[in-house]
Amino acid sequence: MQKVVRSARHTGLVVSNLNRSLDFYSGVLGLEVVGRKKEKGPYIDSVVGIKGVELEWIKLRTQDGYIIELLNYISHPDTSSASAPARSNRLGCSHVAFTVNDIDPLYEKLTAEGFACNSKPQVSPDGKVKVMYAHDPDGIILELVQEIK
Repeated sequence: MQKVVRSARHTGLVVSNLNRSLDFYSGVLGLEVVGRKKEKGPYIDSVVGIKGVELEWIKLRTQDGYIIELLNYISHPDTSSASAPARSNRLGCSHVAFTVNDIDPLYEKLTAEGFACNSKPQVSPDGKVKVMYAHDPDGIILELVQEIK
């Protein structure tokens, strides 16, 4: 079989409020901002498949170089699912997973700031990691994982 995919490039998350999400991903999770841009015109219309679209994105980088792209559709917002919390078993993209340095203080910070977490961090049956699901400001599910030495 021919190998087609070389690597994962980034994960794009559509958010309802770009600055609020920036505060969360940069301020709470510590991701580094590496770019911000507004786009409109024939190129972006064609790429996203929405004629007359205007959007703004912010790209953030994890410590190991992976990129999370926050997207806000200025001209064509879709808030159809914004009021319902995301379910981990819905079809499509389930969650984004991050390896974190110390999960317990992160859990305390998230809950103190009002972010939903499905549970306290749980040790996996094999004892190798502590894991929890948390929700970002738009309810997007994040799996947070701490490797246990």
